[in-house]
Amino acid sequence: MLSTRGSTPTSGARGTARPATTNPHPPDNRNHPHRIAIVGGGPGGLYTAALLKRLAPDREITVYERNAPDDTFGFGVVLSDETLGGIEHADPVVHEALKAHFVRWDDIDIVHRNTRHTSGGHRFAALGRRRLLEILHDRCRDLGVDLRFRTEAPPPDRLARTHDLVVAADGVHSATREAYRDVFRPRLTPHRCRYIWLAADFAFDAFRFEIAETEHGVMQLHGYPYSPDASTVIVEMREEVWRAAGFDELDEAESTARCAKIFTEALGGRPLRSNKSAWTTFRTVVNERWSHGNVVLLGDAAHTAHFSIGSGTKLAVEDALALAACLEEQPTLPQALAAYEEERRPVVASTQRAAKASLEWFEDLARYLGQPPRQFAFNLLTRSRRVTHENLRLRDAGFTDSVEREFGCPPGTPPMFTPFRLRGLTLRNRVVVSAMDMYSATDGVPGDFHLVHLGARALGGAALVMTEMVCVSPEGRITPGCAGLYTGRQGEAWRRITDFVHAGAPGTAIGVQLGHSGRKGSTRLMWEGMDEPLPDGNWPLVAPSPLPYRPGSQIPRELSRAQLTDVRQQFRAAAERAGQAGFDLLELHCAHGYLLSGFLSPLTNHRTDAYGGSLEKRLRFPLEVFDAVREVWPDERPMTVRISATDWAEGGTSAEEAVEIARAFAAHGADAIDVSTGQVVAGERPEFGRSYQTPYADRIRHEAGVPVIAVGAISSWDDVNSLILAGRTDLCALARPHLYDPHWTLHAAAEQGYDGPGAVWPAPYRAGSRPPRTGRTDAPKPRLTLHGPRQDV
Repeated sequence: MLSTRGSTPTSGARGTARPATTNPHPPDNRNHPHRIAIVGGGPGGLYTAALLKRLAPDREITVYERNAPDDTFGFGVVLSDETLGGIEHADPVVHEALKAHFVRWDDIDIVHRNTRHTSGGHRFAALGRRRLLEILHDRCRDLGVDLRFRTEAPPPDRLARTHDLVVAADGVHSATREAYRDVFRPRLTPHRCRYIWLAADFAFDAFRFEIAETEHGVMQLHGYPYSPDASTVIVEMREEVWRAAGFDELDEAESTARCAKIFTEALGGRPLRSNKSAWTTFRTVVNERWSHGNVVLLGDAAHTAHFSIGSGTKLAVEDALALAACLEEQPTLPQALAAYEEERRPVVASTQRAAKASLEWFEDLARYLGQPPRQFAFNLLTRSRRVTHENLRLRDAGFTDSVEREFGCPPGTPPMFTPFRLRGLTLRNRVVVSAMDMYSATDGVPGDFHLVHLGARALGGAALVMTEMVCVSPEGRITPGCAGLYTGRQGEAWRRITDFVHAGAPGTAIGVQLGHSGRKGSTRLMWEGMDEPLPDGNWPLVAPSPLPYRPGSQIPRELSRAQLTDVRQQFRAAAERAGQAGFDLLELHCAHGYLLSGFLSPLTNHRTDAYGGSLEKRLRFPLEVFDAVREVWPDERPMTVRISATDWAEGGTSAEEAVEIARAFAAHGADAIDVSTGQVVAGERPEFGRSYQTPYADRIRHEAGVPVIAVGAISSWDDVNSLILAGRTDLCALARPHLYDPHWTLHAAAEQGYDGPGAVWPAPYRAGSRPPRTGRTDAPKPRLTLHGPRQDV
């Protein structure tokens, strides 16, 4: 953080600075820009002005604010300890002034269906937004910043010509950003809830979430104290609920009174007050670039994060700290602005992912109303995926223990080590080794590599180990190295592997994933060129429609009715061999753009017959295949289906359709849906991030009422515990963690101090169930500190 000129940078990602953008009016590239204009007098703009002036008192800094100094919108501001630490290091004067006015509290109250659950240890600090602005106004004046209230800023191009640096801190509706829209390339995404900022003239004793189930739909209150005698109150609801309740026809005073009446119990019958309050819809702002020449975006002008994780002011203040640090460290202005963006962008992206998860949770709040009370509370607290099971246990072990007891965890048993039943198969824990193509078979026959690979993971403690996609015909392979189940020899080779798993790792189940490559076949091994056609030895491809996967890929033939019958029979025959080979579970691969997935997506199925068009028709062939397989698969053994719940592409499978697809397979006898996403079209744009696919599993579980397996960047046992306990999934499938550590599940048990039936160490490995010592730990500790002159001997 900043303390004096030339100090260390703010925390965050760092790397090589990127080149500056082109500008017809080059800025002064001295180390310290002298003439600085700041557009916007909110916390971000004011704090930037104070920092830059403090670091170089000779700077000429002007802040343009179109409102009066005592005008403000909203009421309270919440800041994290991390942000306050940055402020303390950068400007102790501001930090001391803030401390004098902070209200601090630890608890979160969740009130749902007349039951209140309290979780402690959260450490909030808040103060009034007006008081925050007054503190920053005073600091800027003391330092000599020129504050111009009730003054519209000159046009951005004029400011850029007359100043060395222009900081656009002019909010979500930034005029500066719009002036350079073609450069910054902003994306503004509206969301589905209406909300209004109000206040109550008393202090809540906790951060309070209250749910109201009205005749018009679900409404929620977010409330927190910001002074000893006042609280911020945000009322939020879906757009359709807002209209049904008649709020669209009420003025500000009527809306305020109506909200107070709805949440009269939370307010103790006291009124609410407004301050130019209006119902609005939150918009997420993302910019492809944050700077243009000597103009840079900061705070809401550059990015927004939903109020439910309280990050707007926090992000703006942290932007100010980073910008000031980079201007001090870098030799030129272009390098400083590039370094600022490089440092802040990954932090902001992570925050926006968390904020998106949180806002979508509240948008879909009605989905969770039927959960057990404590699970509902835990789900709410962990909605952004930033607060996790372990994190919450450190904050409030008593609350977490009560959620686990309600869930059914035996004492000392983490949620991930509770059993789960699918048809006649009981899995001893909730961990699945996800299907991973190994491309190491010869003529479709799995060999020693597969025995060692799958055997090692079976010994590693997971309840279920899945094979790679096992192909139902030679033409259905992805690559020449793909395994199959279209010959008796292949079946015998798989029997050798299942026998080892059952004998060497008793209690571990092994499942087979059956699939057909469709238009994504006849390609090179992954490490030779993923999805690239073979240089020679290609085989013909088939698909729902004659569409290549990407330019340069082979064009498949559209399957005829007779060929559909043949493919269906191939799946049926492979399933019979899988049963004879001793697999405990069978998964039908209807994801990732392979043949059956190709029927489901409107982007890859352009047929005009009974197998194309509406979702019902696109489902027809995959369901026929499922029925054919289920007919020959032993009745007591479960079947799952892997789907791509979104194509990550415009016009592709929607989340709503994914729910209907899951319902259809469940109606035909699927015991669980393995919910993946994407890989259907080459032009997809996935929203990668930690646990990024789990919201789709969550939705399917609650709306289709079918057990689900969640996948997608689930990398820690803490994530698994969190997802299971919150009720977002029933099982978690992990791939890369099991490549990194075949004994991932057993190590997860050891790290949590668990030694029970959900994680059984193989007898030969039992001695390794505790981490080995890595060095001497018994060295004597220093006992005395001697003062005075040192005496060398």
